[in-house]
Formats: sequence, structure tokens, C-alpha cells
Amino acid sequence: MTSPLTPSTAPSPAGRWTARLWGTLLVLCAAMFLDALDVSMVGVALPSIGADLGMSTSALQWVVSGYILGYGGLLLLGGRTADLLGRRQVFLVALGVFALASLLGGLVDSGPLLIASRFVKGLSAAFTAPAGLSIITTTFPEGPLRNRALSIYTTCAAAGYSMGLVFSGLLTEASWRFTMLLPAPVALLALLVGMKLLPRSERERDHGGYDVPGAVLGTASMLLLVFTVVQAPEAGWASARTLLSFAAVAVMLVAFVLVELRSPSPLVRLGVLRSGPQVRAQLGALTFVGSYTGFQFLVTLSMQQVLGWSALHTALAFLPAGALVALSATKVGDVIDRFGTARLIVLGFVLLTVGYVLFLRIDLHPVYAAVILPTMLLVGSGFALTFPSLNVQATNGVDEHEQGMVSGLLNTSVQLGGAIFLAVVTAVVTAHAPEKATPQAVLDSYRPGLVVTAVIAVTGLLLSLTGLRRTRPGRSVVVARSTVKETDADRVPVRD
Repeated sequence: MTSPLTPSTAPSPAGRWTARLWGTLLVLCAAMFLDALDVSMVGVALPSIGADLGMSTSALQWVVSGYILGYGGLLLLGGRTADLLGRRQVFLVALGVFALASLLGGLVDSGPLLIASRFVKGLSAAFTAPAGLSIITTTFPEGPLRNRALSIYTTCAAAGYSMGLVFSGLLTEASWRFTMLLPAPVALLALLVGMKLLPRSERERDHGGYDVPGAVLGTASMLLLVFTVVQAPEAGWASARTLLSFAAVAVMLVAFVLVELRSPSPLVRLGVLRSGPQVRAQLGALTFVGSYTGFQFLVTLSMQQVLGWSALHTALAFLPAGALVALSATKVGDVIDRFGTARLIVLGFVLLTVGYVLFLRIDLHPVYAAVILPTMLLVGSGFALTFPSLNVQATNGVDEHEQGMVSGLLNTSVQLGGAIFLAVVTAVVTAHAPEKATPQAVLDSYRPGLVVTAVIAVTGLLLSLTGLRRTRPGRSVVVARSTVKETDADRVPVRD
């Protein structure tokens, strides 16, 4: 397949970016920013939505879970679709659907329609996320240029999440509908600019057909897994419904693996997971995002329900972490070039863990500068170093025709980590719920959950430490290059 770079978009030999190339990156960053913005804004607006549309607490959960279900369930399909049908085409169509669903979400007058619009938004994001990441990795050559582009791109997620909290606190004061409508014009603008700037890429040729059985099994298993995890705290982890659902997921995943091993054009080429750096990147994303999602959930509850802070006050408390990530966006790529991804991932997990442990000092009358701010700065620093490094490590050394597949796999790890570990943290907190809900008792019931988030981060740290022994100074970890056919990959040993 030919390179998607055109003379007008290719970096200069000196490594300078043209205005068109900057514009391309900004369009892709806008989509990533909107994904994160949308998730954080909705959480703050839920009470107002419930009051206006007459939705119960269990129904409100699906305003969030519907998005997660569509997003996490279709990422594998979205990534491979971008490879087969063209990354630019898939990205633009999905972005248009995202804009339309955002508009509908702000205009509906019933809970079921709102949940449906959220599911469609998650579905569209499942195609824009891997397509956008693979456009970057096939537009910017591997090395310093790509590392810089990825550091900017991935930090937009943190910036979007932080700004979403602030925007939601402001917009919800007027109407929760503005939180739904805000992404629509931004997505439409990004779509129009993207039609002009995004580089064209050929569809993958000689791919051996479409893996329809793999697509059905992979999508169904991911949908059922996310659905089961989201519902487990309510249904009960040991309930017959939950256990049967997990059993069904296991059966479908086994069938999926068998189909992928025999498919001439698999949805996920399993040989790529024989690379140590690739596996560490996927597990690192799983534990990193999983720990942070649980931490953010508990901290938000602590501030609003126990300390009595407003939504805006809570958002501003998180702002230093997001600001730190945003300010470091253009610099992290240079740091990756100098120290390599493995070292930065380890350091990021250390900072994250220390930040979580320090927050255990929280009491009913915390001094922000002494108790909360140090944690936010450590978590922000850990995020700034770890998330871009995980993206670089996962996409380095992967052939162009499989960038969408690997991007979908990485985003799936991110979404599953958030869904699974948030459910685990919620279950731990529920198990320690006090009989008398005094502020001190409620705060104490959150501490076991905070300990679990730290344990998850330590697990990610231990996994990432195994990559240090194979890392040479001054070089990024590179994943062994994939090949077109699985049979060829089986004959060539993959280096770690």
C-alpha cells in the first residue's frame, strides 16, 4: 500500500511541519478532545438530566454506560475497518455521525432516546479513535516526529477531560442540554476542515477478504463483556446472571481466537501479541486508565458528597493535573526520544502510585495546597509521561497496513481498563458502606477503594518494570514489525 503522505503534507527533510500538517494534527486532536470532553461533561450533568427527564438512578447510569458500551464494544471492528476501507473515509464518516448524535442528544425529550443517542456517539467514537491514531502513525514517520505528534495527540484526551469538568459545571447552571450540544458544532467544524486537510490513503489490497465471523464474534464478545462489567455491581458479582454472562464471554472469546488463527485477513492478527513491548503497552494502558478512572470517581464523590463542594469547585480541584498535561504536550516527545518509552512508563506509574497514596490523608477539612494539590500534580505528571509513551510503544514497529488494528486494540485496552476496574472499585466501596451514613463514615468507606486504585497502579508498575532489562539507553522501545500473513509471522521469531 502506498504511503498516505502527499507532497503538501509530508514533513520536510529538516523535520519541520508545514501548516497543512499542523492542521491535520489539530483535526485529529479535536476528535480526541471531544471524546474525552463528552465523557467528563455528562457525569456532572446527570442530576439535572434525571430531574428534567424523570429518570431513575439506574436509568441515569445508562446515559454513561450506553456510551461506554458502544465505544468499548466496537473498537476492534473500528480499527480494522479503518485499515480495510481507508482511514480518512472512516474517520470523516464517523465524525459526522458523532456530530449528528450530539445534536440529537441535546434535543431529545425522553430518557430512552437520550441513551440511544449516547450509544450512537460511543459507536462513532469507536471508529474515530483508532482511525485518528492510525492516521497519525502513517502520516508521521516513526521516530522523533511521530513521538512529538503522539505526545500532542494523547495529551488532548487529558485536556479534554479536565476542560469538560469545568465546562459542564458552567453549562449545567443554564441547562444540561448545552453539555450535550457543545460537541456538535466543534465536531462539524473539524469535519469540514478534515475534508480539506486529511491525507488520503488507499484501501488495503489483497487482504484475503473480510473476516465477517471474527467481526461478529469480536464485537459481540466485547459488547457482552462491557455490559456484564457495567451491570455486575447492580446485579451482583456472584449472581447467576453475571456468572452466565462471563461464561458466555469466555466461550465467544475462545471461538474468536480460533477463528482469527484460521482467517486469511483476521480482525486482530494475534501474532502481534507475541511481542513483549506490545503486550506491556496493552496491559499498561489497561491498568493505567483503570486505576485513574477509579481514583477520579472516588475523589469526585468525596469532594461533592462528603466535603460538600460544588461541581465547579470539584472541576477546578482537578484542573492543575489537566493543565500540567496540556502544558507538557509539545515537550514529552523530546523526552521520549531521549529516555525511551519503557523508562517513562515506569516513572509515570511511580508518580501515579505515590499520588494515590498521598490522597489517603484526606479528611473532612483538608487544606487543598497541602493535601489535594500534591496528588493532582503527581497524577498529572504521571499522566503526561505515561499515556503518550504507551501510545508510542504500541504503534512503533507495526507495519502501516496494521496500524488501525493496533490502534483499535490499544483503545480497547483503555476502555476495558476503565470499565472493569471502575466496577471493581465500586464493588469494594459498596461492600464497606456504613450503616450510618455520617460524613466521616462515608469518607472512611471510600478508603478501601482508594487503596485498590493504588494496588492497580502498582500492578501496572511491576508489569512495566519487566521492560527495563531490554531497553537500551536513549532509544524508544520498538515493537517487532508485523508481516502481512499470519503464517509468515509464525515462522519468524519475534524479538522482545
